[in-house]
Amino acid sequence: MSENNPTVIVADDHPLLMKGLCDFLVEEGLEVLGMATDGLKAFELIKKFRPDLAILDLEMPEMTGLQIAEKCAAESIPTKIILLTLHKELYLYHKAKELNLSGYILKEFALSDLSNAIAKVLSGEQFFSERLFENNQALQAAGDPNSLTRSEVKIIRMIADGVRTKEIAEQLFISERTVEKHRSNIINKLQLDKKHNSLLLWAQKNRDIIS
Repeated sequence: MSENNPTVIVADDHPLLMKGLCDFLVEEGLEVLGMATDGLKAFELIKKFRPDLAILDLEMPEMTGLQIAEKCAAESIPTKIILLTLHKELYLYHKAKELNLSGYILKEFALSDLSNAIAKVLSGEQFFSERLFENNQALQAAGDPNSLTRSEVKIIRMIADGVRTKEIAEQLFISERTVEKHRSNIINKLQLDKKHNSLLLWAQKNRDIIS
């Protein structure tokens, strides 16, 4: 961190949102070193100034926030990165965790989350918006994943990876009928809809539970 106020780079392809964000950061006592409306410019600013913090929109022209994080990691740039996003998909959260990002905040709650996030991140912790998990928790509440057998967990992991019934049967040396029976049991235990893709959606959104 800098000797005086913590330094920050801000990037968002919506200038009005970026202006409001910068004003907020200044009020919070941060020094805004630069602003960018595309990912390439944002990365150049990070590389040039090596600020304590970069607050980046996930989706921008030229480079996404995740791509910037990947490049910073590859070049050992120590800037801590917080992503702002409209997306609640858990696979993006898992990708952010893989890249060791410092924060992941939903845009609709950015101002209410940001003060806490900045304080945590600058002290070496991570911050991920709790609202990310609201949908996930609702899905978990529908049924108890702990009631699944080892075989069922193995099958649901394969379903999450997009493996089809025939391939599951071949890989596990069981019949397709047995796979279908397992699928039916899993759906009942998790109290899911009988719709065709309900189990696939549950599996993909709850990878952290079944991994």
